Amino acid sequence: MARFVTIAAGQLGPIARAETRTEVVARLMALMRQAKACGCDLIVYPELALTTFFPRWYFEDQAEIDAFFEREMPGAQTRALFDLARDIGIGFYLGYAELTVDAGVTRRYNTSILVDKSGAIVAKYRKVHLPGHAEHEPWREFQHLEKRYFEPGSGFGVTNAFGGVMGMAICNDRRWSETYRVMGLQGVEMVMIGYNTPVHNPPAPEHDDLSLFHNRLVMQAGAYQNGTFVVGVAKAGLEEGVDHIGGSCIIAPSGEIVAACTTKGDEIALARCDLDLCNSYKRTTFNFDVHRQPRAYGMIVERKGVTTMADGTPVRPKG
Repeated sequence: MARFVTIAAGQLGPIARAETRTEVVARLMALMRQAKACGCDLIVYPELALTTFFPRWYFEDQAEIDAFFEREMPGAQTRALFDLARDIGIGFYLGYAELTVDAGVTRRYNTSILVDKSGAIVAKYRKVHLPGHAEHEPWREFQHLEKRYFEPGSGFGVTNAFGGVMGMAICNDRRWSETYRVMGLQGVEMVMIGYNTPVHNPPAPEHDDLSLFHNRLVMQAGAYQNGTFVVGVAKAGLEEGVDHIGGSCIIAPSGEIVAACTTKGDEIALARCDLDLCNSYKRTTFNFDVHRQPRAYGMIVERKGVTTMADGTPVRPKG
């Protein structure tokens, strides 16, 4: 029996800092209702979908920073989204800033969750590849302080849900081939990725005109090389003076874009995804069990970069 998942890319337009969680959740609920009316099983929302993208600004007051974080999920202001999902029978992916206390230590993550049609959280992911910088760099038009406000997650898992093998990533993770490959080795059939990507790249402005191209390039390559659907969903438009690329799309295992948003506002793009299409690639060109040669890939896990070993020590010269 074919396994179809009808999915919505639930793109969000800009969020104002003055906008309350309740107001943002109401926007998410409106998109959810639209998706359900179109017969969707699942809607994917962006990274940090409940707040403005606060890592672009430098804050010194920890209380001001923590106001952007969720201490429980669902909480008082987000429960309505879970209740609606349960009442109408639709699942969702949601990105948010997570504050948790583990063995008495406060930790902060850039997080996403996968929620099933009963309104239950079935998986959680914490962003691994944190971009940007940790210290104040006032020369930038805007900053990217994820390394200051979050700590990295520990890895890429997959979950059996919605009739298939589901995986999650967040924003910068999509640029790294290892993200898709680790999930691909676990048989992933759909990777959901929320993002907030500015048009302007302060350290490399020569990339600005390529922002949307690069966004889709890496997701299409990840989809094809791992025989998986990829759903990339943006927070888009001019938010607090920073223009974001948008470009939310749904990508087939062939690498083809099968649905895409066309605006920079609140919008859904829809696709009916046959998860069995993944097998056309997983059992032929990219049959890992038959064709991969892990013995040749040792350097991938032995080294962090050209000059640094995985444990942080310098690479020793040969001989």
